[in-house]
Parts: sequence; structure tokens; C-alpha cells
Amino acid sequence: MREDNLQDTIAAISTATGEGGIGIVRLSGKKALSVANKIFLGQDKMKPAQFKSFSMHYGKIVDQQKIIDEVILSVMRGPRSYTRQDVVEINCHGGVLALRKILELTLKHGCRLASPGEFTKRAFLNGRIDLAQAEAVIDLIRAKTDSALKISLEQLSGSLSVKIGKIRKGLLDILVILEANIDFPEEGILSQDSIDLSQRLNAVAAQLNALLSSASRGRILREGLHVVICGKPNVGKSSLLNALLKKERAIVTPVAGTTRDTIEEMIDIRGIPVRIVDTAGILKPRNLIETKAVRRSRNQISLADLVIILFDSGNKLDHRDRKLIKEVKNKNVIAVINKIDLKPRINKEEIIRVFPRVVELAAKSGKNLNLLEDALCDFVYQGKLPGSEAVLVSNLRHIQALREAQKLVRQTRQNLADKLSIEFITQNLKDACVYLDKILGKDYSKDLLERIFADFCIGK
Repeated sequence: MREDNLQDTIAAISTATGEGGIGIVRLSGKKALSVANKIFLGQDKMKPAQFKSFSMHYGKIVDQQKIIDEVILSVMRGPRSYTRQDVVEINCHGGVLALRKILELTLKHGCRLASPGEFTKRAFLNGRIDLAQAEAVIDLIRAKTDSALKISLEQLSGSLSVKIGKIRKGLLDILVILEANIDFPEEGILSQDSIDLSQRLNAVAAQLNALLSSASRGRILREGLHVVICGKPNVGKSSLLNALLKKERAIVTPVAGTTRDTIEEMIDIRGIPVRIVDTAGILKPRNLIETKAVRRSRNQISLADLVIILFDSGNKLDHRDRKLIKEVKNKNVIAVINKIDLKPRINKEEIIRVFPRVVELAAKSGKNLNLLEDALCDFVYQGKLPGSEAVLVSNLRHIQALREAQKLVRQTRQNLADKLSIEFITQNLKDACVYLDKILGKDYSKDLLERIFADFCIGK
């Protein structure tokens, strides 16, 4: 992202590329209204600079008397706008050509093209939202399930920021007591308040632990659960994929080895975004194609959050099953005994001894498929009710910063117990505050902002 000047007036198309009923060109900056004056012709002959804030007006966009499109123009004056600057939104017909011509007209009259995420970046830099809330905007746009949407909305509303703020205040309160002991050692503040300090540190540690305990679930609900279906050839992997997708995505035949490569799909299972991968059967490769397919299958298994290993109820376990069991036994696994509608010949006890989660189903008919979905949900929520946690931490940057703060608080508790110097203890707590400040954007670098906002679309 280039060096952006907050004094520039920026413009961009804020709706998705392609044809649609409505498209929006957004402007923000001190010249937004004067640019709109030059290109908007209203029915009542009033200029946008005369419009009341939060008002909408019908008219036409013109270029030297040539009509470009019929539009509805909205005015939102700063500081009560998204960017805390004057904002104009031109709602036009959603054709590619109309949008492009209107955007070009705004650039001609003094705007510059916004960089990715620059409207939201201005909202952050102008103090309307903190950095955690700004990051929630892109998560909200990309949310693929109700659960992911809820997490993003909670973070955008500031619920995570409030939690972080309370933890930060707790650390500052402790620092006040410690700094007082440095400044007035004759008062013996530390010896008097050591129990209180320990209790305060324990309370902060408990708050950090509570937030981080939700990190695994939060990340999964934000980014998706990476699930890999594996098993020897012809155990029903593709049938299971089709059953979960509720459509025929993978080719299913009685011929072993029909799936020659990994097949990947996104699916919503009870609010959990699941990136599910059907792999080629793990077998001894007979040619270069099968060698590559098996290599990809093993690579997917190594990267998976969860592995679904399939067995055929109608056949006894053989050396291929047992070899695969060894390969995945140290992963998070749900073992699925498929084809339970056939005469059973498999030794289930051997599977149950290795894997705590075992589901029996018939993928082709869909029998007991709900039990597999139950097991997937239980893996994610670990017995907690979906939505029972007020705040979920889902952003990897936030998780890493919270872990560093947790580590420093843990070290401070130990240092206090070991009666180390107060200066040493206070530095740890100051460093912990810095990590919390990075989440909220109180402490940030240009590189950090560049990384965060580079993922945004240009008009947001």
C-alpha cells in the first residue's frame, strides 16, 4: 500500500465487480462535496454542498451537460460519517460501464483512486474505530456462515476491545502500585500489598486464559475447519463427500482408485465453515499419477485440523487399513465405519481401541449422517453450547499478541513470588500492555497497517 495522505479526497467503486441492480461510487475527504457539486445535477437545482447530512437526493451525473446516469446521491458530513470526513455516495445503475465512467469523472475533478481498505483505514486513523474493529470489517465481508458473521459483528461492535481494555486497565492498576513502591520505598507498599498484587495478577491471568481458551474455536469459525477424508480405495470416501455436500460433487464408481486427486469444497455444517477434502485412496502407487495423488493425500492429512478415516463395514481390516491407522493416530480423528447397510465383517473393537470418536453410517443412503455432524460439532465446541461464549478470539494476530501478554503475566507472577526487583517486574507488565495495545492499534507500525488493509477490497 502506498503512503496515503489523509488530506486527499479519495474515490472508489464500493460494490462488487460485474452487473447488478445498483452500484455505488464512494467519495471521502474535504473535497468530496465540491467534487459532487461539479458532476451532480439535481431536480431542485440545489448543489450537494447545500444538502443536509444523512439525506438522499435524486438527480443525474453529468459530464459537460452529457448525462452519464440517473442516480441517488447521499451526503454524510464529517465527523458523523464512516471515515469522520465528508462522505458522498453515488448510487447508480450497477453496470460496469456506468460505474467506471462515474468513477473516472470523480478522478477528473480532484479525487484520487482509493487504495485497498483506505476508507476503513481512515475510520481507524481518525479514531472512529480501533484496529480490532477495523479488522472485523473484512471478516464481516468474508463471513461464510452465521457463526462467522456473529463473531465479526461482535468484534465490530467493540465487545473484544472492551475485554482487552479491561485487562489492560487491570495491568495498569498493578503498575501504579509497583511504581509507587519504586518512588516511595520507605512506605513499604509492596510488602503491605503483596497479597493484593498476587490476587490482581491472578485475576488478569484468568481473563487472558478465558479469552485464549476460545481461540481454537474462534479461528475455526473464522477461517474454517480443515477436514480431510481418507481411507484405502473403495471405502466410500467420495460417497461421504457427496452426502455431506448434499450434491454429487465427486464421481462414485465400484472401481477402486476412481478418485485420482484431492477434491476440495467449502460446506456449512451447523454454522461451522468446513473446508473438506476428499483424497485419493492411500495405496501402493502403480504409476507417476498415482504417486503424485498419494503424495498429495499425505500432505493434506499432515495439514488437517481433523481427519475422517473411513473403513468398510463389509470387509475385514487389512494391512492397508492398519498402516493408515498408524499414520493418523496422532492426529485429531473421527473414525467412520461406512456401509453399515451391508453384512458386517469388520472388527469394530480394533478401531474403538485406537480412536475415541467412532461413527457408524451408510454414506450412500445418508443413514446416521447426523451422527457424524454431531461429532464434528462436538470436536469444535468441546461440549460448550454454540454461542454460549460472549466473546471469541478468532484473529491470528490477536491470538499471538494475547499469548505473549499471557506469557509475561505468568512470568511476573513467578518474579513476584521469587521477590525479584520491582523494576524487572514492572518492565514485564509494561511489555504486556504493549502487546494489548497492538491489538487495539494504540501501538502500530506502517508495515502492520499495510499488511492488514492490503487484504481489503478497494471500496471499503
